[in-house]
Amino acid sequence: MRANYLAGYYGVTAFGESHGKAMGVVLEDVKPGIDFPLKSIQAALEARRPGRGKYSSRRQEADKIEVISGIYQGKTTGMPICLLIYNQDARSSDYNHLSEIFRPGHADFSWYQKFKIYDHRGGGRASGRETICRVAAGAAVDAILGKIKISAYPIQIGEIQAQKYDFPTNHLNWPDSDNFAQLEKYLQEIASSGNSVGGVVELKIDNMPAGLGDPVFEKLDANLAKAIISLGAVKGIEFGLGFHLAELTGVQANDQISPAKWTSNNCGGIMGGVSTGQPLILRFVVKPTPSINLPQKTIDKSGQETKFSSGGRHDTLIIPRLIPAAEAMVKLVLADAISHQELISSEPADLAAYREAFDKIDEDILLALKRRQELAKLTGNWKRKHQQNIEDKSRENIVLKNLFEKAQQLDLAEDYIKKLWQLIMAESKKAQ
Repeated sequence: MRANYLAGYYGVTAFGESHGKAMGVVLEDVKPGIDFPLKSIQAALEARRPGRGKYSSRRQEADKIEVISGIYQGKTTGMPICLLIYNQDARSSDYNHLSEIFRPGHADFSWYQKFKIYDHRGGGRASGRETICRVAAGAAVDAILGKIKISAYPIQIGEIQAQKYDFPTNHLNWPDSDNFAQLEKYLQEIASSGNSVGGVVELKIDNMPAGLGDPVFEKLDANLAKAIISLGAVKGIEFGLGFHLAELTGVQANDQISPAKWTSNNCGGIMGGVSTGQPLILRFVVKPTPSINLPQKTIDKSGQETKFSSGGRHDTLIIPRLIPAAEAMVKLVLADAISHQELISSEPADLAAYREAFDKIDEDILLALKRRQELAKLTGNWKRKHQQNIEDKSRENIVLKNLFEKAQQLDLAEDYIKKLWQLIMAESKKAQ
């Protein structure tokens, strides 16, 4: 699976490890001649940079972007854009004592079971540092979002909940001026004890157009949920009233409509997987940073019980640095939804938009052909193992007949389908 690739408005490939030489991201399918927002991307990276806040990791990284390809004189060339951010303050020696043990709360154990190898130096790609690639990619699509405004802020940190929302200026983006001092005291106690804490973040999207998203498997809320849950520290998400909807009756929960406006927004601006035009509201749960300087039980790679303390430099509270990554993932999902909506709308498109549609379809075809080739290899291996003939003319004729029937329904020429099928079968037989 292409687990480090995100298909969407841009094809986004992220790479690099927390303690490797660099982090990086490749953006594909970018239209030529666009002013590349390098300053905006750098500003977004600054918001998630370690070492900025009182409760952030003390790791000092400049996180300055180096553009490797795809940009000339400040504009996109249409070629893949590669961005690099070098790691300069990794201090891998802080992790030497963890090389043979699995840290509680981390990906160590599960990734080791899958890959039989694991980079213990900060967690490799399981580290929160991989979100730097997401933030860079998200900031690159700002121009597509138009007037859409995204704001995110914590509404709960550990035991402390926001009671009102007057949004004073503070380093945590905490919305409640009345209990901010209480929150600071609480966090200082957590930090001095060597522990960590999580919380709940609310994300609001204003100026949303109606009609974004698609039914069933491409619902806007489903794609947003996957994007947010893909962030390592996030363990739950809800839209609108979310789990509180369980307490209501239908007449209480339904967002009723008057000629002038909606009477409520209990569903958070999405119905049937498609945006309603109301503000889109979601909340997600962030678990405490698993790296803490307190003794914990675990096992080593031989299965023996042991105790350890993480040591090193860690975030007491990861939320301030996670928020830019969450905003970036939302931007990527919305840019994809906007792009798709423009292609299926009745509004006339320009040549660049039509070409973009072709490029997306061609990429899907190639991916499908690649999957088919891999399946052909597996089928050939199975047949040889069970001493069956590789070629099965009877089955091929049945499949071709079914394809002709489907082609007729789709108004595709039989000749075209036959030629295409013959080419595909010839390549499949080579693979087998």
